[in-house]
Amino acid sequence: MHRAFRMMQKALALLAVVCLLAACQGKASERQVVVYTSVDQVYAEPVLNAFEERSGIRVLAVYDVEATKTVGLAQRLVAENSNPQAAVFWSGEFLQTMFLKEQGVLTPAHIPEGANLPPEYVDPQGYWAAFGGRARVIILNTGRVAPDEAPASLYDLLSDTYPASELALANPLFGTTSTQAAALYAEEGEETARTFFEQVSERGVQVLDGNSVVRDQVAGGQLSWGLTDTDDACGAIQKGAPVQVIFPDQGAGEMGTLVIPNTVAMIAGGPHPEEGQALVDYLLSPETEARLVQMDWIQIPTRPLPEGITPACFAGVEVQGMRVGFEEIYQNLATATEDMQEIFVR
Repeated sequence: MHRAFRMMQKALALLAVVCLLAACQGKASERQVVVYTSVDQVYAEPVLNAFEERSGIRVLAVYDVEATKTVGLAQRLVAENSNPQAAVFWSGEFLQTMFLKEQGVLTPAHIPEGANLPPEYVDPQGYWAAFGGRARVIILNTGRVAPDEAPASLYDLLSDTYPASELALANPLFGTTSTQAAALYAEEGEETARTFFEQVSERGVQVLDGNSVVRDQVAGGQLSWGLTDTDDACGAIQKGAPVQVIFPDQGAGEMGTLVIPNTVAMIAGGPHPEEGQALVDYLLSPETEARLVQMDWIQIPTRPLPEGITPACFAGVEVQGMRVGFEEIYQNLATATEDMQEIFVR
């Protein structure tokens, strides 16, 4: 009886080992991909779920927290460079993607031919590709500014037409206002750009805590106009606020407005590179861009949209973007940030 019992114990133990091995083998053979993304989860998750359903590849997504938006994930990827945990980086902007390329974190990816992206939206070496996003705009309260007195340029922040106390921009040390400062340095040169921001500060233009604060104070009538992003401005329009949105510097020969696209890249040495490439293909597809337009994450699409799909705001608007490239803007970021610190932090 004892012998039979021992034999049964051995059989159960052997069965447990077999089951464990089978489970491990099944887990190891599962197709999956890890993506780090700074895109708000409410927008990114439906796209990743659609990819998972279509491809059969399980998506493990790590989202950035608001307090360290984008920068936190970029620093994490640098820290993990010797042992990468992610295969794909999907960002809602481009500066941190340029940073990761500079740090040697990225590897070239195949850009699908069907993506039909503009040449300036694709890294010549294949390290990143970009598609539709936001633009930096002027938001104006129509009850405070007459149509014939509406601003048309960033430089109107210096115009005597508007009292400085009625104008605002978000803190230029952070977020898309920081990106816009670097873009102005790239476009106009360090001396001209620094002088512009010095004059903005000396005039007493208000510096607020964020783009949404600028939007809210313009929409509420506390300010005449200010600088914000199209996603924030669209929110005010959809709520019926008395606002007008102006894309600055759109005249012939003018510098254009800053467009801030999504960027997608692959991580060097990241796990499951084949699945990572499949996700890159999907994120760069016109289908994904159209889906993100429908969800209001993208206001400025890169490619023509399918019939019946239009942005909630700014449909049909032709935007003249700035002529400077994304990497050129990144190369001016450190100098611009140092100057913004000196000019605006007392």
